[in-house]
Order: sequence, then structure tokens, then C-alpha cells
Amino acid sequence: MKEINFVDTSLRDGPQSLWATRMRTAHIIPIAPKFEEAGFSAVELMGTVHFDACRRYLRENPWERIRLVTEAMPKTPVQALIRSKSLTSFNIVPDAVIALWIKRCAANGIRRLMIFDALHDWNNIAESVSIAKAVGIEVTVPLVYSLSPVHTDEFYAQKTAEMIPWLNPDIILIKDSIGLLTPERTRTLVPAIKQHIGDRPFEIHSHCTTGLAPLCCLEAVQLGVDVIHTCVSPLAHGSSHPSAENMIMNLRRIGYNPTVNEEAVHAIADHFRYIAKKEGKPLGAPVEYDAFQYVHQIPGGMISNLKFMLAERGAEHRLEEVLEEVSVIREEWGYPVMITPFSQLVGTQAVLNVLIGERYKVATEEAIRYILGHYGKSPAPINDDVKDKILSLPEAKDLLNWEQPQPSIKELRKEIGRPGISEDELLLRVLFPEEHVDATLAAGPIDTRYPRGDRPVMTLIEELMKMSDSRNYIRVQKEGFSLTLRKNR
Repeated sequence: MKEINFVDTSLRDGPQSLWATRMRTAHIIPIAPKFEEAGFSAVELMGTVHFDACRRYLRENPWERIRLVTEAMPKTPVQALIRSKSLTSFNIVPDAVIALWIKRCAANGIRRLMIFDALHDWNNIAESVSIAKAVGIEVTVPLVYSLSPVHTDEFYAQKTAEMIPWLNPDIILIKDSIGLLTPERTRTLVPAIKQHIGDRPFEIHSHCTTGLAPLCCLEAVQLGVDVIHTCVSPLAHGSSHPSAENMIMNLRRIGYNPTVNEEAVHAIADHFRYIAKKEGKPLGAPVEYDAFQYVHQIPGGMISNLKFMLAERGAEHRLEEVLEEVSVIREEWGYPVMITPFSQLVGTQAVLNVLIGERYKVATEEAIRYILGHYGKSPAPINDDVKDKILSLPEAKDLLNWEQPQPSIKELRKEIGRPGISEDELLLRVLFPEEHVDATLAAGPIDTRYPRGDRPVMTLIEELMKMSDSRNYIRVQKEGFSLTLRKNR
């Protein structure tokens, strides 16, 4: 039987999709030994959005999180994700910052990087791939799946054929972040890409937004994909990934050998199910099929952002109107793939167009930058009338002749004005608001203590022992067994 490997996304995409990226390091460290036992090809830990969430909401130093987790999983490659030129926000980041970011990922323990450009403009990531490989990081380059007249099987075959000699990636991935793949399209897309990749590992990463990702993963395996991306069940489904438990079962039924340790996977699932119950976090559940998803193509997380933006203006009843506008703008803009940053750029412009009542009367700076090609070349030509209207806006004038500043790290150190700080801290201060960085560093070392959810009896005892009352011992007793634990005085 052919072996099928797993990349676990329970620590990155699972909480990003279902828990608003609010997973703490303390949720991870106690269960890390089970990740080691599971035998995953890699465990995804960080995207650039997690750097933002760590310091903004959790007051955790993201570099410390990487060090703690990689030290707790020394045998398992830990993977991070970076996106093209914008890295952590919608701004264009200097090349020196991206280069140092990659080097610090390696220094802190990251062994695999997924480096992607949603426009498939390989020039945008060529230097990043080269730097990552030079510092010993294994590189995955995804082909980001989308639907449009441009994103045909021939398009993806051509982009793969261009990518292989140009970037020489270690791993090729179909990245279906929006959950648009169908089993029928999988049957034509996988062979179109596979013919160009040689003996490189071939992976699939598909979200359950339309409920079809598990079927697509099984189809992909039968067509030659070697590795599937999954989450343990409490963090699977919804807008997240297929569950590892379900995929293990179904792969065996169709004649494949999943290489992961099923007992360890169940222990990890029990742990995160306990956390969800303890902290009131949602559990992933299968979703109903939604044909409208194939029209607007907004990822699940972005839908909630649009609802919030409209609710703030008392216009939540206009969501469907905004989603229709999204599909129109996307066509006018040359069919960008609707993932970060482009889903946010298109979605925000759609809200402006609908609420103002005149299309493109106002445009964001990021929309102007996209139209000017600052993010790279659009998959198809941008509508000339739209381009003229946006570039005639007063706010576009300062960007018409813009050239990206390329300060050195030495110059950035001088600008920050904090001599002697580490490279890790320098990157945080360059990329994020200083007050958030100050608050994060002031919070001190990350507390990694948390009960193990896969050991309910021990967890119960530990929680009871913490109670500040008059009890000085705990006794657990059943037929043929008695255990007494006493508090130290």
C-alpha cells in the first residue's frame, strides 16, 4: 500500500480559521510530546498573522513561541508561512526586512517555510526562496487555487513549469485557501501540475468552506499527491481543514497507508477539545454547501470581517449586495486570488462602493497600489476604465511615481533608535506598533503551564489541587484502587 503523509495545521490554520488566531503557547507546549509521537511530516505553527495576534491580543513574544515549540518538538519539522512582499500587513516591506525575517525564522528553529505569492508572480518570492534554502530551510511553494477565466488547468501547468527551474522548491503544494476545489476539478488539476514537478513531494491544502475538501483530498491522493494537510477534529471542518481522524479512516478504506500514529492524533484531539470546552471556544463542524461561495470567493474569516464593517455602519442587511460587488470588482481588477491581502483589498473597496453609492468615488491606498502593480502583475489585465478612475483620484497622485524604499538593517536600527536590541526585537519594532511591542515584552516570559486535556483524571486532580481552600489532600478511590495526594505545607 502506498504511504500517505500528513502535515498538521492544528496550531496555525485551525485556530486561525475557528478561534480568531487566539491559541496560546500554553495550549501547545503540554501536548507537544504527542505531536512528536504522531509522526507528522511537518507541523504548521506560524503565519505572519500569528505574529500580529501574539503581540496584539495574547501579549506573547512570537519569536519566543517559535523557540519554545521547536524545542518541545525537536524531531518534527515546524513550518511557518510568509507571503510575498507584504509579509505582515498590506504594506510593501523592504527586502532587507524580509531577508532578516527568514534568517531569524531559521535561527529560532523553523525548518520549513511555505513562501507564496497569490498572483503567482515568481519574481516576488525568488529572493526569499533563495535565502531560505541558503540557511537550510526546506521550502514549499504553493500554487494558490482560484476560479476565473484565467485560472485554468493550463494556467497552473504553465506556472508550475516556470516555477520549477526558477525557484527550485523542495515541495509543491496546491493551496486551496478559499475552499473552491471540487472533486471534478481535482481530477484535471492534479495531473496538469504533477507532470512538471518530477519526484518532488506533492501536497494538498484545502479548506472545508464548501464541505468538499475531504473528497478533494481523497481524489488528489489517488492521482499522485503524497501529503495532505489536516487538523485534529476539534479544529477541523467549518472554514478549516479536513479532520485527521476522518482522513486516516477513509485513506485506509480506499487502500492507502496513512503514516501517522492514530493513538497520538486522538490524544491531541482530546487535548484541544478540552481547551475548547474550558475556554468557550467553538468546535469545528461540517458546513452546508454554499454555491454563492464560488461567486464571491471570500474566505470564511473575511466574511466575518465584512459583517463587522457593515454592522458598525448599521448596514449589515447589505452583506449580499457587498458580496455581489466583490465579484464585479475582482473581474475588473484582473481576477486576483481572494486571499490575504487581496481579499481584504477587494472586500474593503466593495464596502466603500456600496455604502457611498458611487463606484470608486473613494479608494484605499492599498487599492491604488494594487492598480499600479506594486504587489505584482495581475493575472489578467485590469479594466482600463476602472484604472483611469482610480488613478485620477487625488489620493493617487503621491503614488504614481512611487519607488519602494530599500533601507538597510543598519539604517533601520538607527531609525528605531534603540541600540543593542536583538534582531528579533528589531523586526517586531520595524513591523508593528511600538506600544504593542513594549506591552508584549513587558509581559515577560511566556507562561507555558496548562492542563493536559488528554489525561482527564490527572487534569482533574491538578485543578483541584490548585483550589485555595482548606483541603490539604485529595483522594481518588474506586474498587481495587485508591490514590491520596497531599499538599505540601
